[in-house]
Formats: sequence, structure tokens, C-alpha cells
Amino acid sequence: MKINAMAKISLLTACILLTVSCGEDKKEPSSSSNEDKTEQNKANEQKPVEKIKTVDENRSSLDKTDSTETTKAKEKSTEQPQKKPAEKVAIASKQYRAEIIPENMTVQEKKRRFRSLLVPAVETVYQELTEQYQLVKKLIASGENPEKITALKKHYKVRSNSDLLKAVKPHPKSIALAQAAMESAWGTSRFFREGKNIFGVWSFDKNEPRIAASKKRGNKTIWVKKYPTIKASISDYYRVLAKGNAFEEFRVLKMSNSDPYELVKKLDRYSEKGDEYGKELASMIRYNKFYLYD
Repeated sequence: MKINAMAKISLLTACILLTVSCGEDKKEPSSSSNEDKTEQNKANEQKPVEKIKTVDENRSSLDKTDSTETTKAKEKSTEQPQKKPAEKVAIASKQYRAEIIPENMTVQEKKRRFRSLLVPAVETVYQELTEQYQLVKKLIASGENPEKITALKKHYKVRSNSDLLKAVKPHPKSIALAQAAMESAWGTSRFFREGKNIFGVWSFDKNEPRIAASKKRGNKTIWVKKYPTIKASISDYYRVLAKGNAFEEFRVLKMSNSDPYELVKKLDRYSEKGDEYGKELASMIRYNKFYLYD
């Protein structure tokens, strides 16, 4: 009985030792596998990092390229607006010519064109005539250069010094501009386009440059003068008012009164409209503020 008991104890001890040994053997492969897996995971985790870094570098490169292109685009967009105003100014300065009327021209543009063409020339002629008037006035007062005074009297067809002063003194620029606008339809009439005739001044000399009017008076052809420049037309207009018998009262009044609204009342014989003509001129001066040029 004791032998059997001892045999059972030995057998149980052997089984326990075998079990412990087997358990430790199973643990080792598991540990090795985990370590391998950990190393593998580390390797796998490192690869995406490298890929992300590469993408970030590419994206950074692309961003730099986009930034460069955007900068260039901005520089171009900055350059272009600087060129356009210069082009517009150049076009604006070339488009206004007496012989050319812009297409689809608005009322505002028509008046702008008129002022661009007429105002500088009116101011130039007025300045020249004012200087001449001051010189004649000085020569008459001093008695100097009588030959010049005699020549001027002959030119203006007057006899006295007072009549000469009436002839050479220029009337207000506002009146000239108002008549120019009315007589040339704001610089769009055929006479203005073809002959720079602003004021509808007639021609009675067949040997001078002139244009035939489209309408006749009975069987008679009406001719108007053809001028080389706008300035020449304005100078001749001042001459007409300085010499014409019909404008004697106008010349007398301008020596003591420079009010354009009063002076235009004496221009009733310039047009077939009579007294109404002066009223229209006054309205033209007032509405378009031509008085600002006086």
C-alpha cells in the first residue's frame, strides 16, 4: 500500500513539472511573435510618415508655385490698369475733330466735344484782340505810330479814333460761344464739318474758298466761307461784328457795358429771328454757364 502511495505522488509531481515546462515553452514563441509584430508595426508606422512628409513637401512646392503665379498675375493686373487710362486719354485727345462726329454721341459728349474744339480757340482770339485794343488805345493817347492807326482805320472802314476803338475792342467770350453753339448746332453742322465755318458767315467773293448751301433763296445760291482753321473762323466772326453796319449799336454799348445779357439784345439783326435771337442767346449763356469764360 505504501508503494502505491509513493508511486502516485511521484507520478503527480512529474505531471506538474511537465505542465510548467510546457507552459514556459508556449510563452516564448508568443513573446517572440509580439516583438516581431511590434518591430513590424514600427516599420509600418514609419512608412506612412515618410509618405506624408513627401506629400507635404510636394504641397509646399505647389503652394510656392501657386504663390509665384498669383504674384505674377497680380503684377500683370496692376500693370494693365496703368496703361488703360493713358490709352483713353490719347483716344480722347484725338477723337475730337471738326470734320468727324463720333457715332452714337450723347448730348453731354456733343457739348464736351464743342467745348474742346471751341473754347481754346475763342480764348486765343480774344487775348490777341484785347492786346491789340490796349495797343491802339495807347497809340491814340500818345500820338505815336500814326501810320499804324491809319492802316487800322482803313482795315475797319472807320474814320475817327473812337470808332476804331469800338471796332477793335472784343466783346465777351460768352457771346461768341453761345453764337457758335447756336449757329453750328454745337459743332455738328455741315458748314462746320466741311469748312470750319462756325457762325454761318456768308461769302460774296467767288475767288475765295467757300461752300454752297443746300437750299437756295429763290434762284440764288447761298455761299458760306470755308476756313483753314477754327481760329480763323472765330477771328473773321469778330471782324464781322466789328465792321458790319448792322452792329453799330452793339459796338457802342460794349464800350460802356460788358454784360452779355444786355449786349445780346443788340444782335437782333444777326439772325432772321430778330429780338427772339437775343433771348435765345441769353438762355444759352445762362444754361450752359458760358459766362464763366468772361
